[in-house]
Amino acid sequence: MGELQIVTYDPVFAGDFARLNYAWIALFFEIEPHDRELLDDPGALIIAPGGQIFFAVEDGKALGTVALIDDGDMFELAKMAVAPEAQGRRIGSLLMEACISYAKEAGKAAIYLDSNTKLDAAIHLYRKFGFKEAELEHASPYARVNIRMRLALTPFNH
Repeated sequence: MGELQIVTYDPVFAGDFARLNYAWIALFFEIEPHDRELLDDPGALIIAPGGQIFFAVEDGKALGTVALIDDGDMFELAKMAVAPEAQGRRIGSLLMEACISYAKEAGKAAIYLDSNTKLDAAIHLYRKFGFKEAELEHASPYARVNIRMRLALTPFNH
C-alpha cells in the first residue's frame, strides 16, 4: 500500500465523489433529488461557489471524500463517505481535520452539518471533533435529516 494523502478537489476524482456517496446513501436511505444535483456536478455546485471537496487518496484511488459547501460565514459539511474496504483506518478523522483547518483558514465562523441519528459512526465522529447538536432552523432539502450539528470556529490569526 502506498501513502494515504488528503488532497483537494481535482475533476479526475469527480466520479469517485459520486460513487462513494451514492453507495452509502443507497445503503441507508433513498437517493434524493438534491443528492443527484450535488453528486453529478460537484464542480459547478460546490467548487465554483467557493466550496471545497477533499479526498483521501492511496495509490491513485479515492478511498474517502467530504465536501465543504460555502454558506456565507459558515461552511456546510456534506457528503462524507469512506469506502467500506477502507473503514477503520481513521480516514474520516483525517478528512475532518482537513475540513476544520480549511474552514479556519478561510475565516469561517462555524461548520454545520445535517445528518441522521441512525448513522452512529458518523455522529460519533462529529461529536469527537466538537460538533454539538443545534436547532434545525430551516428545512433541509433532504427528507432523511433529523439532526443538525454545529462546530464554532476560532479562525487563525494571520
